[in-house]
Amino acid sequence: MTSLFDTGLPDTGADRPLADRLRPSRLDEVVGQDHLLKKDAPLKRMLDAGWLASIIFWGPPGSGKTTIARLLAKEVDMHFEQISAVFSGVADLRKAFDAAKMRRQDGKRTLLFVDEIHRFNRSQQDGFLPFVEDGTITLVGATTENPSFELNGALLSRCQVLVLNRHDETSLRVLMDRAEELEARPIPLDDAAKAALLQLADGDGRFFLNMVEAVFHSGEELLDPEALSQVISKRAPAYDKDRDGHYNLISALHKSLRGSDVDAALYWYSRMMDGGEDPLYIARRLVRFAVEDIGMADPNALLQANAAKDAYQFLGSPEGDLAIAQSVIYLATAPKSNAAYGAFKQAKKAARKHGSHMPPKHILNAPTGMMKDLGYGAGYAYDHDAEDGFSGQSYFPDEMKREQYYSPVERGFERDIKKRLEYWARLRAERQGGKSDK
Repeated sequence: MTSLFDTGLPDTGADRPLADRLRPSRLDEVVGQDHLLKKDAPLKRMLDAGWLASIIFWGPPGSGKTTIARLLAKEVDMHFEQISAVFSGVADLRKAFDAAKMRRQDGKRTLLFVDEIHRFNRSQQDGFLPFVEDGTITLVGATTENPSFELNGALLSRCQVLVLNRHDETSLRVLMDRAEELEARPIPLDDAAKAALLQLADGDGRFFLNMVEAVFHSGEELLDPEALSQVISKRAPAYDKDRDGHYNLISALHKSLRGSDVDAALYWYSRMMDGGEDPLYIARRLVRFAVEDIGMADPNALLQANAAKDAYQFLGSPEGDLAIAQSVIYLATAPKSNAAYGAFKQAKKAARKHGSHMPPKHILNAPTGMMKDLGYGAGYAYDHDAEDGFSGQSYFPDEMKREQYYSPVERGFERDIKKRLEYWARLRAERQGGKSDK
C-alpha cells in the first residue's frame, strides 16, 4: 500500500514507521469513519457533487483527521497545503494565503489543512475569514477540542463540523490484519495479548500501529499479556484535566449519580482518577450533588459527602480514594429530590421580583418605646405556646400574597416532610379563617 504522505523523498520503505507505511492511499481504505464516507454520508455527498466545503474535523488523536483531509484534496484535485497551529504564526498564514492566491490565478484550488486549529488565538482565527469567504482557500481544520468552545463563532458559521469516532475493536483489527500482511507474518501475540493490545490502544489508530510495530521488532517468540507489558509502555489515559474530557467525565459522573446507576458512577469516578484528576475536585462535586439532587430526601447525604472529603484530606491517596468511592455509592443509591434546589431558585426569583418589602410588624422586635408605638411586635404569637407548636401566622410581607416554593417529593425523608407541611397548611387555614394553601 502506498503512503498517504508523499514527501517527495525516495521511498525507502522499511525505514519509515509502520503507521506511515500503512496510511491509506484512497478513501475507501479508511477504516472507522463510515458515518462520514459511506454512501449518502456527508463527505461522500460532497465528493459525488464534485466540490468540498470548508470543514472542521473534531475527533480524538489517531482517528484519521490528517489522512482524510489529504485524501479529500486528492479526490477533488486540489493542492494540499498543511500547517500546524502549534508551530505556525501570522507570517506562515500570510505565506499560505498568498500562495493560494497565486494558484487560484493559475486555475488551481487550495485545500489548507490546519492541524490543532484550536491553538490559534481568536485574532488568528479571524484571519481565515476573508480567504474562506472569497474561496481563496478551502479550509479543513483538525481539533481534538470541542469547536463550540475553542473556535470563533464567525469561523464556525463558515464551516461544517464533522465528528470523527475513536477506533473500535473492529477497525483496529483491520489495521492489525494490514500490518500482518505488510510484514508477511502474523503478529507474535497470543489471543489474550492481542486483546490486551487492542485495549491499550484506547481507540487511537496511530498509537495502536506504533505498538504493533514494537511487537514485530520484539522478535519471533509468541508473547502473552505479561510479556507484552515488558515490550509496550502503558498508555496515559486520554483525559485533559482542564479541557473537554474533564467536563465530559464529570458530567457523566453527575448524571449517573442522578440516575441512581451506582456501577456507572463508580466507572466514571475511576476513569477520572485514572486520568489524574484532583480527588478533591471530585469530592467537591459530590458535596454539590448531595444538596442539589438528593437534598431533604436524605439529609444524611450531605454529611456523607462532607465526611468523604474530610477523610480524603486526612488520608490522601490511595487510602482516601476509597472514602470518595464510598460517597459515590451512597449518593447513587440514596433517594433523589431536587425540591430544595428548586425551592431556593424560586425564592431567589421572588426576592428579585417583589423588591425590598419590610417584614410584617408582628414579627419584628421592639427594643424601643417608639417602635412599640409603631406596632412592632404587636400581635406576635409565640409558636411554642400554641397547640402543636404551630401558630399559623403569616410571615410573608404584608404586601405579598403567600407563595409556595418548596414542594417535597414522595421519596425518602421528604415523604414525612410533605405530610407535616400538608398538616400545617390545614392548621394555618383553620387558624387564619381561610382556605388551605394545599
